[in-house]
Amino acid sequence: MSTDFPELNPPARILLGPGPSNVHPRVYRAMMAPVIGYLDPQFLQLLDDTQSPLRAVFRTENDLTIPISGTGTLGMEAAVYNVVEPGDTVVVCVNGFFGTRIADMAGRCGAKVVSVKAEWGSVIEPEPVEAALRANPGTKVVCIVHAETSTGILQPLEEIARIAHEHGALLLVDAVTSLTGCELRADEWGLDVVYSATQKCLSAPPGMAPVTFSPQAADVINARRVPCASFYVDVTMLRAYYGEARRYHHTPPMTMLYALREALRIAVEEGLEPRILRHRRHAEALWAGAEAIGLTLHVARPEHRAPPITTVRVPDGIDEMIVRQGLLAEHNIEIGAGFGELQGKVWRIGLMGYASTAQNVLALLHALETQLSRQGFRLDKGAGVAAASRLLNTA
Repeated sequence: MSTDFPELNPPARILLGPGPSNVHPRVYRAMMAPVIGYLDPQFLQLLDDTQSPLRAVFRTENDLTIPISGTGTLGMEAAVYNVVEPGDTVVVCVNGFFGTRIADMAGRCGAKVVSVKAEWGSVIEPEPVEAALRANPGTKVVCIVHAETSTGILQPLEEIARIAHEHGALLLVDAVTSLTGCELRADEWGLDVVYSATQKCLSAPPGMAPVTFSPQAADVINARRVPCASFYVDVTMLRAYYGEARRYHHTPPMTMLYALREALRIAVEEGLEPRILRHRRHAEALWAGAEAIGLTLHVARPEHRAPPITTVRVPDGIDEMIVRQGLLAEHNIEIGAGFGELQGKVWRIGLMGYASTAQNVLALLHALETQLSRQGFRLDKGAGVAAASRLLNTA
């Protein structure tokens, strides 16, 4: 075995892909705090310190609002596995990769899965959801993605929540990409189960998954016929861990709790409305700049575009991988490729949390112009930056 084991020295990239986003410097500093034990009184205070601001960013009064120790996928499992049992009927809205994954998880729980599908780049309309519920009386849960990371769609939720409740079903929502970057009102909109992740608009490293369960969802969990299929995400035990009982469940990733605590402090200090407006403003500047270059946005209607994640169609004759490689090698900027049905067809550009800045928008547009022109794409040099600047200067 070689003894030449160099010091870790990863590059400091500008992360403008679908996630993770750049970590806020204050979050990095918080993560350098000493690790303490899970029986330490300061740890118990740390648990309390995360739950109150989590309720604030979810805009909920739900008592059962906690961070799960794991990535966004584990948050998805926590949401699905706790409310779905063998034999349940579950309606899953699928208009992208992560709706497909929810359907997979519900099937693994032994549910009958009814998929309501739309094209990758279109919203799920309320009418087919209602039709699916009428055709499947007794449906327990309707599942939907708020901001679909694979397509850039921002899904309207209020009408679908109303329809789900009229048919006696819970509404389960993926808010991994939307939390603190898009308008999200769990209580006002009637969202029963919502999960997210730390590495998107919260600008912390991946590793924690905030979740919230309404009282109605908690009643469903309490009435389960069989235990949750996953010990690790069983919230009947996790709520005793985070609640007054403080009953041991697992050893937490202490530094990630520090990171989440500081990320939530930053979000609350900025204010949710200003933070959401910031994401919208910078996204609109990117959209204006991309269209001025001559690029086409995959989501046609601006009101259906998720500000934290924009999908841009790859022009005919352009090698999308060479563009991404050039952005990384020459400009230190990472953007994402398409995947699933959109593989090779789009770029995915993230403006999330700490990375949602005017500087990043202008730098990316300049870099895109440079890389596209090298492949013979005809454009007016500087048009993208100029269009974005005009919008930023008037917004």
